[in-house]
Amino acid sequence: MARVQEKGQVTIPQAVRAALGLKKGDMVTFVQTESGIEIRRVEVVVQEALGAIGATLKDKGITLEEMIERGRSIRQDLIKEMYGLG
Repeated sequence: MARVQEKGQVTIPQAVRAALGLKKGDMVTFVQTESGIEIRRVEVVVQEALGAIGATLKDKGITLEEMIERGRSIRQDLIKEMYGLG
């Protein structure tokens, strides 16, 4: 249990910090689920998002390398268009 302070601050209990592997300076995020709010390490959320992106690309038959190359091509086109460089 924790009490919400004046500025909305809450101390995460030590047992919860240990279970999440949290240490001073780590970033966490709050994710709303059907059963409530979860505290997650930012790294976990990023990994989940990248996994979902990878699965979507795979379903569409696109490799990560193709996506990166397409991004480079788009940036080069934008630089040419905006600045006349390239």
